[in-house]
Amino acid sequence: MIVIAPDKFKGSLSADRVADAIAAGFRSVDPSVILDLCPMADGGEGTVAALVSATGGRTETRRVTGPLPEMKLDATFGILGDNQTAVIEMAAASGLALLRPDQRDPMATTTFGTGELLMAAAELGMKRVILGIGGSATVDAGIGAAQACGLPIILEGGEPVSPTEPLCGRDLPSVLMVKHGRGSPVERMEIVVACDVTNPLFGPEGAAPVFGPQKGASPESARELDADLRALAERTHHLDAARTPGAGAAGGLGFGMLAFFGATLRPGIDIVIDATRLRDRLQNATLCITGEGRLDASSCYGKTAIGVARICQSLGIPCVALVGSVGPDAEAVYAEGITAWFNICDEPMPLEVAMRDAPRLLQSTAANLLRLLHKESDLCTSQSMH
Repeated sequence: MIVIAPDKFKGSLSADRVADAIAAGFRSVDPSVILDLCPMADGGEGTVAALVSATGGRTETRRVTGPLPEMKLDATFGILGDNQTAVIEMAAASGLALLRPDQRDPMATTTFGTGELLMAAAELGMKRVILGIGGSATVDAGIGAAQACGLPIILEGGEPVSPTEPLCGRDLPSVLMVKHGRGSPVERMEIVVACDVTNPLFGPEGAAPVFGPQKGASPESARELDADLRALAERTHHLDAARTPGAGAAGGLGFGMLAFFGATLRPGIDIVIDATRLRDRLQNATLCITGEGRLDASSCYGKTAIGVARICQSLGIPCVALVGSVGPDAEAVYAEGITAWFNICDEPMPLEVAMRDAPRLLQSTAANLLRLLHKESDLCTSQSMH
């Protein structure tokens, strides 16, 4: 059996379409080949699609608040095949890609819509949530999400927060307290956050100085937000959470999930490996095929292909990566469990052509790989007979 466990080819194909193309290539050579398609992700963009496909789940769509309080949009999240686990990408409701460049301002953006998705999962009776927090437009430390989930928030002067006016980055100095364990439906769920950055909430490597500029923060507002995040952690008595690696992810949403929701933070690829039961599915495999858009030394730091390869290495299973492009230092991946990699581009071509033709290129490369494996098997059989 061959397990096919690729990531998406960003901007070109989703992980399930990558797996389908590889499978089509194999079946064009040998229709009887036994395949197990297990699309993967690293907790970022594409995680919902990959996990829904890999577990036989479904999607749900809700009308929620966008990254700006006045925005309303339809956001999709996943229900895994166990019908007990939801998978949410915060970028679906609170993502930077939802805003035009002139709309980007972390003082004015909110994670309220992400909280609305968490509430939707709770209302469906989910026992567990996997929350991917990449690609955010926000620096609000999760106060918007907490507000949307009905957690009691006390503002300056002692007044409670309005349930209908989303809190934004500029409201951080006004928040005195966020209470946990007061009966919100979300508190009945286990929340696991997929987080692949190690930044703390505040300081030189914190959420505002490092990620604020790409979200539209000026140098002055980045400094202001950093001071506000530090003060929030002090006022709410969550300095330990603020210093936790990953607390600064998604504009401090990592901190908010730790401090206000009792969540745990884990590397995204580890969460996906567990959710798809990849290790169990590899037990009877003779080969694993993974892949991603680009393979280089940075792939060794939390990327999908290497996460898959490390599992294969521990089980003694060959792991082959089919990739769109390769960096000059890609040899580093061999030590991590990649047995071999193949660039799917069969001739020099512009990037846009390679991205457009990715299904054909994947199918062709997979077909050639299986022909080689069959010929190698025939050669080994022939040699053993002599």
